[in-house]
Amino acid sequence: MVAKYSTSPPAIAAKLRTADSLCAERGKRLTPIRRKVLEILLAEQRSVKAYELLELIRSVQPGAAPPTVYRALDFLVDEGLVHRLDAINAWTACLDAAGEPHDLLVVCTQCGAVAELSDPELSRQLAGKVAAAGFVLSSHETELRALCNKCRGHSASHGHVHAHNA
Repeated sequence: MVAKYSTSPPAIAAKLRTADSLCAERGKRLTPIRRKVLEILLAEQRSVKAYELLELIRSVQPGAAPPTVYRALDFLVDEGLVHRLDAINAWTACLDAAGEPHDLLVVCTQCGAVAELSDPELSRQLAGKVAAAGFVLSSHETELRALCNKCRGHSASHGHVHAHNA
């Protein structure tokens, strides 16, 4: 099961204060639109696609346009406050922006749930294998596509899980 965090107003406010502090320490500014994008992602507790995010923002800022949302997302990703999930073309809030970096993101390809994990030794091994193949990793995060327990259970009950035996 993917760990959930509190979406109570005080919990989200605390994460936003942390984001404000991190940006200020770096000489950056968490503008109102950037803050709103982060707040929505924190409240959603899942990954969100850009146009879905745009619709959520338009409920509070009717004139919001796609470039505005994309610029806010780019900033938040650059500052380590949001993860860009290439596996499903979506974004999710970083739940531990002020803590230890995580190098593995497990993404449920069915519901969009995300788990942030850290395994520096595994990441070193992976980087070594990539280097041996003549490449260099372009990101410090590795995405793993998976099905969360909830979706796996739902799929299994409907006959959609394919097991591969070694």
